[in-house]
Amino acid sequence: MAQGDPGAPLGRELQIAELLRFVKHRRITGTVWLTADVHHTSAQHYDPSRAAFKDFEPFWEFVSGPLNAGAFPASALDATFGPDRVFVKAPARGNVSPAEGYQFFGEVDIDGDSGELTVRLREQDGTVLFTQVLQPGRVGQ
Repeated sequence: MAQGDPGAPLGRELQIAELLRFVKHRRITGTVWLTADVHHTSAQHYDPSRAAFKDFEPFWEFVSGPLNAGAFPASALDATFGPDRVFVKAPARGNVSPAEGYQFFGEVDIDGDSGELTVRLREQDGTVLFTQVLQPGRVGQ
């Protein structure tokens, strides 16, 4: 989705900017982005204090998958939406065979009492690679 230009939103980024602005202005809290089919696993925190586009509330994005497909390196993130890549596991070269590993999936649990959301990024065998616990209504922080 990113254009590779760290400035103001361009192209398809304009749609993301419009959605982020809408969420902020409607005072919708606790948004989390779950992304799949990117051929690696990662966790990014986005914050307007680091961004070229600033009209949004902070949020998290968690990436995993797909299973049983070639894996690819993680692309560089541009600064349009102020990402901080907190975790990434990806091969150094493209189209790595599933037989070589780099097969991932994500798991999301919501505690019925506290409302805490726990995201776990896992290897194909279930090994936990990364965990992030988010409080209800405050996932951007």
